[in-house]
Amino acid sequence: MTQPTDTSSSFSQSPELDMAYLQQLIRRQAEQSPLYENVAIVGCGYVGSSLADFWQQRGHTVTGTTTSALRIPELKPMTSRVEVLAGNDLEALQSVVRDQDTVVMSVAPTGVRAVDGNTYAQTYLETAKTLVKAVNQSSRVKQLIYLSSCSVYGDRQGDWVDESTPLVSYDERSQVLQETEEVLLQGTQCRTCVLRLGGIYGPGRELVNMFAGLSGMTLPGKGDRFSNWIHLDDIVTGIEFARTNQLQGIYNLVDDSQLTIRQLIDLVCARYSLPGVFWDASQLNAPRRASLRVSNQKIKDAGHRLVYPTVRL
Repeated sequence: MTQPTDTSSSFSQSPELDMAYLQQLIRRQAEQSPLYENVAIVGCGYVGSSLADFWQQRGHTVTGTTTSALRIPELKPMTSRVEVLAGNDLEALQSVVRDQDTVVMSVAPTGVRAVDGNTYAQTYLETAKTLVKAVNQSSRVKQLIYLSSCSVYGDRQGDWVDESTPLVSYDERSQVLQETEEVLLQGTQCRTCVLRLGGIYGPGRELVNMFAGLSGMTLPGKGDRFSNWIHLDDIVTGIEFARTNQLQGIYNLVDDSQLTIRQLIDLVCARYSLPGVFWDASQLNAPRRASLRVSNQKIKDAGHRLVYPTVRL
């Protein structure tokens, strides 16, 4: 497996949006698929609502779903139609996907509380099983795109992984995500693309807000756990790349950074002139979180370019 060049010493502070790349996406869209399509986004949360806005602005007919009627006013400006439904409601999902060209599954548990395996299964697995039935009953759907997670790879103790790496069960939640991928890839009759995302950040979820609170603290361990990240803009353009190129199969969608947590926190503290974090290697009894470096070479080889190749602070 080809390993990307180490970029841990560099990061993006305020890069300009690559308009040439976005124009290239639009040209490909015109050449390879109808200029305007009917698209449905099952789950208009942080990522789904941004995708809806992106597609709505480009003339597509967007149907979005949510589990809460309270979000209808927020979603109306960026969609042509909003449906409130549960992921296991077959009749409702049939109505949503019936006349769609592309369907995106972008679900996540709601709320800020910790979620267990059962909640994950209800959110992801039950939605996937129901969506497969609905999509297979529609003769129009050409492609299903599912937003998965790199957590399906489990803990690799810092080793590299790519799409060919056998999966291991790290916990109940990663097992559910693995099963969800299998249900969609094996059950749908249309073209299906799985995008495995790294940690998501962007407007409203800035890295500084995630890590600045650790400034000046002493943390257990060495901070040598590798993390993988992807900016919201790169998720949206990655989905658009998958749609316009009719990708099928599994693709990792992460940036080039592959920073350790220690490196990332150091960058955040340096960027915002904050006191650094201290690490206590004697406290190694803290719960171990997954450490791995995820290759994005496959989607790059397909022609995709990242808007933010390294983390944006």
